[in-house]
Amino acid sequence: MKHVVALSGGKDSTALALRLRELNPDADYTYVCTPTGDELPEMFAHWRKLGELLGKRITPICHPKGLKGIIRQEKMLPNFRARFCTRILKIEPYREWLAQNAPCVSYVGLRADEEGRAGGAYSDIDGVEMRFPLREWGWDEARVWKYLDEQGIQIPYRTDCARCYHQRIGEWWSLWKNYPELYEDAVQDEIRMDATYRTPGRDTWPTALADLRKEFEGGRLPKSVKETLTGLRDIGACRVCTL
Repeated sequence: MKHVVALSGGKDSTALALRLRELNPDADYTYVCTPTGDELPEMFAHWRKLGELLGKRITPICHPKGLKGIIRQEKMLPNFRARFCTRILKIEPYREWLAQNAPCVSYVGLRADEEGRAGGAYSDIDGVEMRFPLREWGWDEARVWKYLDEQGIQIPYRTDCARCYHQRIGEWWSLWKNYPELYEDAVQDEIRMDATYRTPGRDTWPTALADLRKEFEGGRLPKSVKETLTGLRDIGACRVCTL
């Protein structure tokens, strides 16, 4: 019987994996992640560090085409109405991997304070048992952050894709500022597909990334960036994908 810990690398799955190892140091856990290939370097560094802390390599379960490949395959950009990126790059590969490695127990980091949140629904696969230890322990978000602070663990600012349709304007600014080549690549995606990652009318900023870049270059700062730069606000991580 394999015991599989789904390790997206966000705060919840990170706390889950470290606490399980702490409680059961002799257990032979298998740690897996489902990268899209579009994560920022900080995220890959975080996975490597976690592997060192856990004493075991984290196994990547990857779709061979990656995000760029499935955009070409689907002939469209992901958006809030068409989250094919999560389904094709994360859910379906993990389902296939679980089926091939059954019988197994799959541990997923859903917290006690998010009862309405679905995720990790793979118990329909023959031989797969689902467990949600954070809920079993009664851990809410505050407890997760407290545990990570106690362990000296910092979660990367971004744990999702570099070009996620769901990201906030401040995160697009950060991508433009810190990874201009990735931002430009996303601009070219929009030009090729004649579509935008950002939802029209979502805010007062331009929708197209090329137009958004002009605002950034002109010195316009998102409110969240202003607050972060003045120390008034902490910045968060992925809100989209879960195994």
